[in-house]
Amino acid sequence: MLARTETVGAARRFSWFKSGLFWRTFLLLGLLTTLSMASWIGMINAVQRGPQVKQTAELVISVVTITRAALTHSAIDLRKELLFDLVSNEGIRINALYPTDEVDPPPDTPLMPEIEAIVKDKLGADTRFSSRVNGVAGFWISFKIDGDEYWLMLERERLASLSGVQWLGWAGVVGVLSLLGAALISSLINLPLARLTAAARAIAQGKRPDPLPEKGAQEIIEANRSFNQMVDDLQQVESDRALILAGISHDLRTPLTRMQLELEMAKLSTEAREGLQSDIAQMDAIIGQFLDYAKPTEAASFVTVDISYLLADVARAAERMPSMRVSSDIEAGVHVLGNETDLRRVFNNLVENARRYGATPGGDITEIDISCRVVAAGGVKRAVICLQDHGVGVPRGQIEQLLKPFTRMDTARGQANGAGLGLAIVERVVGRHGALLALRNRDGGGLQVELSMPMVA
Repeated sequence: MLARTETVGAARRFSWFKSGLFWRTFLLLGLLTTLSMASWIGMINAVQRGPQVKQTAELVISVVTITRAALTHSAIDLRKELLFDLVSNEGIRINALYPTDEVDPPPDTPLMPEIEAIVKDKLGADTRFSSRVNGVAGFWISFKIDGDEYWLMLERERLASLSGVQWLGWAGVVGVLSLLGAALISSLINLPLARLTAAARAIAQGKRPDPLPEKGAQEIIEANRSFNQMVDDLQQVESDRALILAGISHDLRTPLTRMQLELEMAKLSTEAREGLQSDIAQMDAIIGQFLDYAKPTEAASFVTVDISYLLADVARAAERMPSMRVSSDIEAGVHVLGNETDLRRVFNNLVENARRYGATPGGDITEIDISCRVVAAGGVKRAVICLQDHGVGVPRGQIEQLLKPFTRMDTARGQANGAGLGLAIVERVVGRHGALLALRNRDGGGLQVELSMPMVA
């Protein structure tokens, strides 16, 4: 049971990763955002490439042309001052070109071949480019004045565009913001469905959920309004059913009481009297089951219950029954939150079910084992209660049928007397206590019923 609980808990914890609507929506929005960004960057590069190449080439051509014209037409005694002004004000450096210069290749950028082609077409095919001359980094272009060759250096910042790292950085920032937006949108989309799921799960556990908020999109308003109406209708049906069952059961007890009085006064043989008394007692027990099944278990009535003491008391009461042999292994000091009367009814029903149908083969004695232990799983302590008999058990394919109302396994568990509500009442009460119920055949014969309830901290 513990292994099964841990497996179910792990499956629930990781189910959101496999099939959660939030993560599906988030991943789809993230993928759409990534594809949109990639398309946008590709489009920008494609559209921007031509104008950027042309703009850079025209800048280089205009700077070289204007500088060459200024040097050509300036007085010889003023050229030194002109070169100083170009360096200090425009960041343009002019050096003589010598064959012994250490010249590095031009900048290795995707746009450089196209820029070279345009510049050479305007300034001459012998124009040279370099990213470093004599150890000085910059954007170097060669030009001639009256047959003499010179180097012109522009600062790289004047020609720089967004680098790959910069593009990647901006794309990363935009991507993170987009993912945060996708997470927000996914949560807003998922929130109404998560509320609806939680409310449906509460109904499945026998609880009445809080009304869902009737606001938001029109579809959500209609869905929540319909769900709230369904909850009200179910509550009304449940109340009507409980009222009908209680009323019928109460009305049936009046003629039963009269029959019991008439039986006491009638002149009958001992055998006939005992037979009729047994039939009346059986009918009264069936009516009692109807009343127990119809009675609701409200969470507001839950208090701290000493389950160890309660089980010990149930075991002592069972030992006083004829043809019953009870062995108990109950850990002391185990407390749970619940309704003590309803929990006592659960354990009494299990004992009665074992007494009726779990007699040890080959004898008239019913052996029952009652145990209670504390198990820690995932940091949460649970009280695991086990009650088992030593009878013939139940066919494996029919175990789940035992929990259905008005079901009796006569062929498997002997002749059944009752309405078939004993285990249905157990499941109903256990579910409303937030406990887990498991039925299985005991090794060696018999039926084993195990309850797992959260302990009080």
